[in-house]
Amino acid sequence: MRIAIAQSNLWVGDVAGNVRRLLEMAEKARGSGAELLVTPELALCGYPPEDLLLRRDFLDCCDAGLQDLARRCPLPILVGHPQRHGGALYNAASLLQGGQVVASYHKHCLPNYRVFDELRYFRAGQQAVILPLGSFLLAVLICEDIWCGDDALAASQALGAELVVVLNASPYHRGKQREREELLARQARRTQLPLVYANAVGGQDELVFDGASFAVDATGRVQGRAPQFREDLLLLDIERSAAGTVAVCSSPTPAALPLDDLAEVYGALVLGLRDYVEKNGFPGVVLGLSGGVDSALTLAIAVDALGPERVDALIMPSPYTAPMSIEDAQAEAATLGVRSHLLPIHELFTAYQHSLSETFAGRAADTTEENLQARIRAALLMAFSNKFGPLLLTTGNKSEIAVGYATLYGDMAGGFALIKDCPKTLVYALARYRNHRSPVIPERVLTRAPTAELAPGQTDQDSLPPYPELDAIITAYVEENRSMAEIVAMGHAPATVASVLRLIQMAEYKRRQGAPGVRITPLAFGKDRRYPITNGFRPWTPHCATEEST
Repeated sequence: MRIAIAQSNLWVGDVAGNVRRLLEMAEKARGSGAELLVTPELALCGYPPEDLLLRRDFLDCCDAGLQDLARRCPLPILVGHPQRHGGALYNAASLLQGGQVVASYHKHCLPNYRVFDELRYFRAGQQAVILPLGSFLLAVLICEDIWCGDDALAASQALGAELVVVLNASPYHRGKQREREELLARQARRTQLPLVYANAVGGQDELVFDGASFAVDATGRVQGRAPQFREDLLLLDIERSAAGTVAVCSSPTPAALPLDDLAEVYGALVLGLRDYVEKNGFPGVVLGLSGGVDSALTLAIAVDALGPERVDALIMPSPYTAPMSIEDAQAEAATLGVRSHLLPIHELFTAYQHSLSETFAGRAADTTEENLQARIRAALLMAFSNKFGPLLLTTGNKSEIAVGYATLYGDMAGGFALIKDCPKTLVYALARYRNHRSPVIPERVLTRAPTAELAPGQTDQDSLPPYPELDAIITAYVEENRSMAEIVAMGHAPATVASVLRLIQMAEYKRRQGAPGVRITPLAFGKDRRYPITNGFRPWTPHCATEEST
């Protein structure tokens, strides 16, 4: 039997469009000799549908789409969809054949951590369902079922499963594909069952699904793999040996090679931006181009995602902008072929200062004047976005957003924060990776000291630890949930750690108002990390001591 995996870029909420896309995949699968098409998790409605699942009219639309797909699909299809049954809602996978729903499986393990909220919507279903298809007995699992222990897989094996098919909508983060393949290899060797892993692909708000659908044989060896970050129809041949065992013996096409770390991250950022722009109907993007590395990388990704004709860059020098910054920004725009617009803010800044001079009389200049410049730029960028319609990209990185080294309603203003989950050290690595493909970022952008250029002689390290140290502390505290004592034990000075943790906590109110952006780490600011703004916990002090004990 030949199985086809529809690694499809589906659109949350667009049930009719998703049915159309799946039918197109089904025609290709039939033309390639497939006898079963397997879709990703919740393919019919897209993943994650979030509170759309609380709407009866949306679920009615899903039911109608399922019937339409069953009636029109030219071959059996195992499709993910929400299913109402017995007064409850389930995350389901149904086999459609002969114009009707033949059987359904309801997801057993419901994830409710980090970006997942499935207990908010779904009830847990049975542990296993066996579907006869031709002469084979298929077990169906859905995503978390394969991660949360051995129960669902053991139940499938006990019912006589010969092949396990897993429907997934598994969000990308660095190293995730390696984790998936290692897990399935262990499960295959333990059970002596071949496993097929069908994954979604595409961007959905902050999440990116990277595809890379694959299959392993009973020894855990990969027998087929789809490419990352693009749609694909992965064909897998299933055979029964003379001894009666079932195996995924081959794929008609060579397995796609996994991308290396930087290529993988870059691919996620490109796909995440492209889908956010396309699925939300923006004609293009605009960004402020400063001559620094963050905006340079953002510009390069935007061009790779959308093409230069859909990208505009505003260069907005202030009185403190170095000539080299203007030169480098113009060089980047010219190299990438985007439209650039030089809009100096000197006169606007002077006008603001004049307007505030009486109110601020007797007070020295401070960060207020620095933030004014950032907010003037934001007003110009938003005016351009309003007039011509492009999405405004912010250019702040995870290091800056973590410690609040960003201006609310200034450089944080915009619709999509493309590199918000990329620490500064990763930004430099991605910029060099992009330059290896073709040089688009001037070398001195990568070698000069990073600076906001909002005051004379300013550099980032006037206010922050060196970025390698800062990023290590942020990773330990934010992504690994380490305590101050644990971080100090890693070799960091207590005063430095205390300062960084305090800044992270103080900046929570800024992050709450920030734009969404592509998630590429295991724990990103946003849906992953939900901390109260009003928060008396002080991890940089002996907070657990009682008054008597002190």
